[in-house]
Amino acid sequence: MTRVALLQMTSSDDPVENLQTVRNMMQDAAVQGAEFVLTPEVTNCVSSSRAHQAGVLSLEKDDETLAGLRAEARELGIWLLIGSLALKTDDKDGRFANRSFLIGPDGEILARYDKIHMFDVQVSTEETYRESDGYRPGTKAVVAETSFGKVGMTICYDVRFPDLHRRLAKAGADILTVPAAFSHLTGKAHWETLLRARAIETGCFVLAPAQTGLHSASRGKQRQTHGHSMAIAPWGEVLLDAGTKTGVSCVDLDLSMVAKARRKVPSLTHDRDFEGP
Repeated sequence: MTRVALLQMTSSDDPVENLQTVRNMMQDAAVQGAEFVLTPEVTNCVSSSRAHQAGVLSLEKDDETLAGLRAEARELGIWLLIGSLALKTDDKDGRFANRSFLIGPDGEILARYDKIHMFDVQVSTEETYRESDGYRPGTKAVVAETSFGKVGMTICYDVRFPDLHRRLAKAGADILTVPAAFSHLTGKAHWETLLRARAIETGCFVLAPAQTGLHSASRGKQRQTHGHSMAIAPWGEVLLDAGTKTGVSCVDLDLSMVAKARRKVPSLTHDRDFEGP
């Protein structure tokens, strides 16, 4: 068994404040016996103001949240998935990266993944998102090795793209990570269904730590996220639903369930070429 902890947060637009919150939650998770701790998307800063982000975000090499969480993982001796950090880049157009990190128990960065699919949608007349205006999309899928299994890394809106998750599973992933700051409206309609579908299609565990609630903003409009951090088994059962409150939620994973699910329905080996449309 591997004990994992999903951290459900209501990150503000202040990275310093959020870092302390995460460090406290990691310590709580370690006390509960977690070996693998996962944080949500944009752990360091939830903000709709690009100007504010430009003032508080850093390049990866200078980012205090990344440095602080690496140090905490090393101190606690745990595996850590930083769901994602909003980071400055060297892009001439000034767009940020939405980057997930897998950190080992020694505090070293073992893998990075930049969110591929940008959330450019009009959910309603009141709720419109243009993620690609502020963030550059990634171009590379990532599977990383841990002591307990292989982890395929995705972020939030990626969950709507089955081909990405199938490729991760075929590349050896036992666990798919889907850290999110999911829209409150789309979350109610689609979140659980999408997560369960990705687990069933791939025979993977799906771990989805989430942002929740109303996020304070010193600049820009306030944002509401769905919460309901989830752990889904390879057969599609919901092992954990954290509801809408912030906190640490632990669940034990039996990684042998991956092979069992894939023996029952070996769909990853049943691809066929076809013509059209």
